Amino acid sequence: MNLLQKTTNILVVGIGGQGVMTASEILAEAAIAQGCDVKKTEVAGMSQRGGVVSSHVRFGRQVLSPEIAPGEADILVGFEVAEAMRWSHYLRPRDEQGGRRGGAAMINRLRLAPPIVSLGLFDYPDDPVAAVRGQGFEVHDFDAGGIARELGDPRLVNSIMLGAISGDLPFPAETLKACVVNRFAARKPELAALNARAFDLGKAAGRKESA
Repeated sequence: MNLLQKTTNILVVGIGGQGVMTASEILAEAAIAQGCDVKKTEVAGMSQRGGVVSSHVRFGRQVLSPEIAPGEADILVGFEVAEAMRWSHYLRPRDEQGGRRGGAAMINRLRLAPPIVSLGLFDYPDDPVAAVRGQGFEVHDFDAGGIARELGDPRLVNSIMLGAISGDLPFPAETLKACVVNRFAARKPELAALNARAFDLGKAAGRKESA
């Protein structure tokens, strides 16, 4: 399918400090590199203190609004499981009669309670991944944090998650990987290589879960 035939909607959610906004910026850069019109917006609630963060990325031939409407997200990237569950109603439902595939969620298994839980304003769910899957959505979950720890840097989660969704995007995975690497190539080549490795491991994990 031609990249510009339709608008692609990607919702990235998580907790402040996980790299949610950086991941969405890289996605936008990759889409721009493919000649797309791109709109992006983000909402950060106490992001510097571990609050919830969400970012909408939309790209296609012409995109008029930066915000994804509930029920219209093609991909939900959840850096934290409860946040993925909380935003799952934004995923596009499957239309079995029309033959339309529903939206898909790629979820990091990290469980990290935000301040609203410690304040007693929100009960942390027992099994957020099962709750999303129970709604009939396609769900792929894996331990991105574990991969980052094996590589020696927890900040690599965003590159791992980008790699995990790279096979579901309407442009080559190498385009997205190049945008990840270019962030570090000039000033910190050792970090460029490490993030490239993180991307590849995330891509492998995403393929494994999709299988």
